[in-house]
Amino acid sequence: SAGVSVGAYDVVKSVLEADGNVGFWRVRMRPGKPLAYGTYHGVPYLGLPGNPVSAMVSFERFARAAILKMAGHTRLEKPQIPVTVLEPILSDGRESYIRAIVQRDGERYTAVTTGGQGSHMMTSLVKANALIIVPEGVVEVAANSQLQAWMLDWPETVF
Repeated sequence: SAGVSVGAYDVVKSVLEADGNVGFWRVRMRPGKPLAYGTYHGVPYLGLPGNPVSAMVSFERFARAAILKMAGHTRLEKPQIPVTVLEPILSDGRESYIRAIVQRDGERYTAVTTGGQGSHMMTSLVKANALIIVPEGVVEVAANSQLQAWMLDWPETVF
């Protein structure tokens, strides 16, 4: 997909370094670790990862707000709500965005994951209406723990 990455055949970084400035090339998050920012011939750029799920999460996390701000909007991010996760979640210690389904359950919101969380697994993204945010430094979240969920879609069954 011509996204930014670190493989032997990824030429984007060398082109940007030759004719521009690379401010950073990676961020500490999952999915979406490869992410580039800098200037190319004086024009700012944001380079998204090549994996589809990583690209979408990175777009939501970084690009959407920048585009909306440049367009004059003041509400830049989708809402975050507290949720009770109904199953254990494992993480590698990076800030992680876990694809999930959030539902209203009486006075609280509950969340379950949509299955496999690999950055190539589009099915888990298609099913998701939210991203559960696992903070940096956390490697295990117990069932029935409270976390924040970043709402991607706002169906009537949630609100």
